[in-house]
Amino acid sequence: MATTREQSPPRAEPSAAAKASSRERLLDTASALVYREGVGTGIDALCKAAGVSKRSMYQLFAGKDDMLAAALDRAAPGYQALLLPPPDAPVTARARLLYVFERLEEAALSPDYRGCPFLAVQVELKDPEHPASAVAARGKQVLTDFFRAEAARGGAADPGMLARRLTLVFDGASARGGIGADTLEGLAVTTAAALIDAAGITG
Repeated sequence: MATTREQSPPRAEPSAAAKASSRERLLDTASALVYREGVGTGIDALCKAAGVSKRSMYQLFAGKDDMLAAALDRAAPGYQALLLPPPDAPVTARARLLYVFERLEEAALSPDYRGCPFLAVQVELKDPEHPASAVAARGKQVLTDFFRAEAARGGAADPGMLARRLTLVFDGASARGGIGADTLEGLAVTTAAALIDAAGITG
């Protein structure tokens, strides 16, 4: 009597949830590794750390540049939420401006601190046309726009200039703190406060 040969079940295609999970793992891993080790981190290392095959990575992204840009974009809201004050507190423009530098000093206390992730990517890539540089520039602009809006609300004579100066202090402080060249405690806040006070913002 002939026996019926068992057939292997058809191979299931990856579900949408599985694809989303792989994409999120790659983005989170890229964000963490690039922040710690730089944009030179290779595809093999990124995929291995994320537990995702290179084939899957190239199904999800056009390449490393695309993935790096997406990783920065995904991380931006969390980083901005860390620095920027919530809408309800503190109240005065001066306090809200200094809030950013207080959070910067706190963040720089961590042994894992490597500076502003947006600035680090821009400096390493040295190419404003790179997709990740474009995302980083937008991220930096959010901070400058916040400075300008609060400077105007506080009555600064030239809100745009104060915003540029505060961005300069923020970037310089985060860069020096990120490379361990200086500690920021009592430095970033007082420097920003001097600029804010000189601009005529008292409350």
